[in-house]
Amino acid sequence: MPRKFLEIHDMTRAEAHAAVARAIWMKQAKYRSDLLEGRTVALIFEKASTRTRVSFEMAVRHLGGSTIYMTQHDSQLGRSEPVEDTIRVLSRYVDGLVMRTFEHSKLTRMWAKSSIPIVNALSDDFHPCQVLGDVMTMTERGANLEKTKVAWVGDGNNMANSWINAAAVFGFELALACPEGYDPMQGVLDAALAQGARVSLVRDTAQAVKGAHFVNTDVWASMGQESEAAERMKVFESYRVDAAAMALAAPGAKFMHCLPAHQGEEVTAEVFESPASIVWDQAENRLHIQKAILEWVYSGQESNVPYTLAEI
Repeated sequence: MPRKFLEIHDMTRAEAHAAVARAIWMKQAKYRSDLLEGRTVALIFEKASTRTRVSFEMAVRHLGGSTIYMTQHDSQLGRSEPVEDTIRVLSRYVDGLVMRTFEHSKLTRMWAKSSIPIVNALSDDFHPCQVLGDVMTMTERGANLEKTKVAWVGDGNNMANSWINAAAVFGFELALACPEGYDPMQGVLDAALAQGARVSLVRDTAQAVKGAHFVNTDVWASMGQESEAAERMKVFESYRVDAAAMALAAPGAKFMHCLPAHQGEEVTAEVFESPASIVWDQAENRLHIQKAILEWVYSGQESNVPYTLAEI
């Protein structure tokens, strides 16, 4: 049976830890392989992308494979072909699908009819590859995850949902500051709490960032929310990461952002361009975590991990 990676919980706890450890080793080793030699992965992106598209294209090439890139306008999806029909056709042509889309249900519906691996490159509900890469970045910075506090400031969006999932898997403390009406998915939060995750949802930025080792945010209006931008600017005004917010965090705290950023909105230029900002490390690590995810999807990488996350 093919594997899917639609959200972090598609990996076991051990597999997620191993994927992060493997990605760190791959980066250090400048890793290349022929795992995907003779294989082609389709990239269907219904949302524009820089980091996700390029990192996945290069990850596939580093593993010896090739890619076909399509938007919805390059396929019958642009004419409302049922996604179940699209995946049944693609399963006969290519060896895997990486999809960046709006409704998460498109991915789950495709998976129900797929005979090839599917990776979620972003949906409105989850962004698992980004957050797994961010855990990699924190680990590179020497974080003992079980003794680490992460703050999320702003919209309870797909990133927030995946951070909640990651907190349940990796054991770090997570405090989310979101305005009322912009909370993460309740089912995701409830499931994490039921697993014993140390996750709290508050309304005050200062409360969330106090003592945090990593302070994280995202744009106030994501793709598909452009019509809400003016209203969101008002709602999120007090959820800006600025020097005052960073001063409440732990000494040496780092600032994180999945990019693209709107300096002056969710984060000030002073913070974004400061030595505390590790956003470029996050961006670079997308390439390495994509390779580890693809390796897990296509081969299972447990026997290939040179060490465990705990040993880093």
